[in-house]
Amino acid sequence: QLQLVESGGGLVQPGGSLRLSCAASGFTLDYYAIGWFRQAPGKEREGVSCISSNGDSTNLADSVKGRFTISRDNAKNTVYLQMNSLKPEDTGVYYCAAGAECIATIVFPNPEYWGQGTQVTVSS
Repeated sequence: QLQLVESGGGLVQPGGSLRLSCAASGFTLDYYAIGWFRQAPGKEREGVSCISSNGDSTNLADSVKGRFTISRDNAKNTVYLQMNSLKPEDTGVYYCAAGAECIATIVFPNPEYWGQGTQVTVSS
């Protein structure tokens, strides 16, 4: 089965850290740009970060610059989102998606694969 699987979400206090993982199953991520998206309750989905297939190019949303880092390990077929200094407004379901290329923080054109999402809750 061809799929992306996110992990690493959870409940964390403001100022804390989490590392999300996006692992591919049934296919290799080597040729795909990977984007992270999030959706908070009652809000539209937004692009958080995107990394090119070879990892040379990364993009971050202004709201997370200086706090989040995206990286990939193609040998492990996994992309990571390191999230530091978390804020309550970072709360939401985080999804990863695989596609041809990054346009800013968005995977373009429409992603070929989506993960099922992992919940991140930042609260004291």
